[in-house]
Amino acid sequence: MPEERIAPVEVLRITPESTVEAEDVLAVEEPLEIRVAEKPISVTMRTPGDDFDLAAGFLFTEALIRSGGDIDSIRHWGSPNVVRVSLAAGATIDSSKLDRHFYTTSSCGVCGKTSIDAVRVIRSSAPLPASRISRALVQRLPELLAEQQSAFHATGGLHGAAIFRPTGELLRIREDIGRHNAVDKAIGSLVREDPASLPGAILMVSSRASFEIVQKAIVAGIGTLAAVGAPSTLAVTAAREFGLRLLGFVRDARFNVYAGEVE
Repeated sequence: MPEERIAPVEVLRITPESTVEAEDVLAVEEPLEIRVAEKPISVTMRTPGDDFDLAAGFLFTEALIRSGGDIDSIRHWGSPNVVRVSLAAGATIDSSKLDRHFYTTSSCGVCGKTSIDAVRVIRSSAPLPASRISRALVQRLPELLAEQQSAFHATGGLHGAAIFRPTGELLRIREDIGRHNAVDKAIGSLVREDPASLPGAILMVSSRASFEIVQKAIVAGIGTLAAVGAPSTLAVTAAREFGLRLLGFVRDARFNVYAGEVE
């Protein structure tokens, strides 16, 4: 496990019988500034690691770029907490979107957008690619995700996001203190390396299914979003409108279907 993701701290462990000095391990939380050329785009509170995937995923799921092909390079810029994205020749970003100021926290996602309309970045009403999924596979998803969450097992403080093929084959797993960052890291990795695998894929998250995560899945062309926790009303509305299969409370061999169908 990369040491940058976790850090030891001294604590007092208190029980009814004793008070003992001990060492605990916590998830690291630090700011990351994402720039496009010289323009600051976002500051997000994240767990260090997979920063380039996070930057690519954020730009893609916020509809600031159309595909990974719009990116020429990504690198750290003067600090491990700043990444600079250079656009490919001919690629542009809508200047009106650049006027939005993003601040992203590990708890609530993107905050401070200038209007309700700015929150909705879904670009197309085209239906998502259809893929069949069995109950048996859905019931296995939490276990498949948990098996790969090494930093969570060490700290208990990181969210996980895993992307699978409809067959159940694991494509990517990413962890972060922010649930939206974990999703951006997983999506961003595939946007950069294997974009053809995203349409119709399954996204499993260790968190609730907020509108923001549903929107990211839709923008990426993912066909199924499964969450350990509950969805929100707006998440369900968006999933039904755009044809995203939305599953909630996926745990203990049970789940609820909020949009779409499961065989």
